[in-house]
Amino acid sequence: MHARTAEAFTTLVRWLVLVLSVVSGVGVLVMMATTCASVGLRLFGTTVGGALDILRISSAVTIACALPYTTAAKGHVSIEYFFLKLPRVGKAVVEAITRLLGVALFVFLSWQCLRYGLSMLRNGRVSLTLEIPIFWVPWVIAFSCGAAALVLLHNLLRPRQEIV
Repeated sequence: MHARTAEAFTTLVRWLVLVLSVVSGVGVLVMMATTCASVGLRLFGTTVGGALDILRISSAVTIACALPYTTAAKGHVSIEYFFLKLPRVGKAVVEAITRLLGVALFVFLSWQCLRYGLSMLRNGRVSLTLEIPIFWVPWVIAFSCGAAALVLLHNLLRPRQEIV
């Protein structure tokens, strides 16, 4: 990979990861505000209408958008007992294979989420209480899975350069 192209790819992936982590943080704030408002309004005998819809949607977006950052920070659960016993070449081979499998998995998940969102759009699926269209939620998940695949691809092509 040409040095300028590689640097542009790294910048793009880093930017995607950071933007999605901000969206994830906003999702957490939305969940906190909705929960606090709902609980607080119970003192006055009312609640936030559609709170469950808001919480469901924001939690799905929050978890999905945190995925690329978690992948970049290598924050996933892993079992390293056997991995640490491998020689250096063995570790490199295992890491390459797992990253390739991860890229394939995230590309597949992204594709399936795009298809699912499209079927939700065609069928006019809406949230239960607020009745807002929700086809875009699987599309956000698809975009985040695509970004996670790019993170793994970056780690495969440039194993010593960290994104975050």
